[in-house]
Amino acid sequence: MAKRAGVGNATLYRHFPTREDLVEEVYRDQIRPLREDARTLLATKPPAQALHAWMLRFADWAGERRGICEALVAMSASGRFGTGPVCDEVQQILAMVLEAGATAGELRSDIDPVEVGGILAGLLSVAGAPEQRPQLNRMLDVVVDGLRLR
Repeated sequence: MAKRAGVGNATLYRHFPTREDLVEEVYRDQIRPLREDARTLLATKPPAQALHAWMLRFADWAGERRGICEALVAMSASGRFGTGPVCDEVQQILAMVLEAGATAGELRSDIDPVEVGGILAGLLSVAGAPEQRPQLNRMLDVVVDGLRLR
């Protein structure tokens, strides 16, 4: 990859020490439209439904981009979820939706968006393929139900 980019391996690894860092940078600008998707969903659906729908949109987005699911799972497993441009954006979007849900009295207020992002990354690792969408949908039902205020 470094050779195709016209740089040496050392230069590539100095800027992107892990594969996850490189994948994150590649998709930095492509994640931003998902924030507007979250705002639109929050304007048209109750927060818990908006969260579920946004997670499905994120799954579709991630499924269309090579390497992003694997990078998110690796980052989550290493405790680094929320430290790169894609993870940061996901974390901020989740925080916005979770806060709207807490304000509406629909979702718990003690939920860490980083943890929800890690859960989402884990779900995508086992049910992220398009043909697994029904399974992912059921799994997201369980997650969102667990985030509801009791």
